[in-house]
Amino acid sequence: MQKLLRVQHFISAFRHDYFTKKLNMTMENIEIEILLVEDNMNDAELTIRALKKNKVANNLIHVKDGASALDFLFGKGAFGGRNINNKPKVILLDLKMPKVDGMEVLKQIKADEFTKNIPVVVLTSSRENPDIERSYALGANSYIVKPVDFDGFMRAVGEIGYYWMLFNQNPL
Repeated sequence: MQKLLRVQHFISAFRHDYFTKKLNMTMENIEIEILLVEDNMNDAELTIRALKKNKVANNLIHVKDGASALDFLFGKGAFGGRNINNKPKVILLDLKMPKVDGMEVLKQIKADEFTKNIPVVVLTSSRENPDIERSYALGANSYIVKPVDFDGFMRAVGEIGYYWMLFNQNPL
């Protein structure tokens, strides 16, 4: 069981077929702190690395597209049977993704009574004002453009983690 708990830090939808069923068996009582929704594996690995470096990556789940994020949150598809009462403390959401884009994921999260209070931080490369305006209109709690340099990215993600995991108080 301990090995499985350590594995969950790096569960990725890229290899989640094997782990999902085993993880769902133990996920019943595990508090998920961060749901990372990112299709770019390099950005996902950097994000996880930055959060780990700042010691705020406990119980992080990574999925590679919006459809998997919605399945995770609502306990459907590959995540059927997961205890959906174990909601993440924060969702880090990319916008430009396959299957279901980040805007649609954000819209569905904020439209549902069960998930609308989960903070959603849009973490994207888009500096387009329409994306920023629409994200906030749909209920994003924060909109952050990914820094392009390594040090800036690591610092920004670390600070995001600190704020949302240590300082922010979510409603019960």
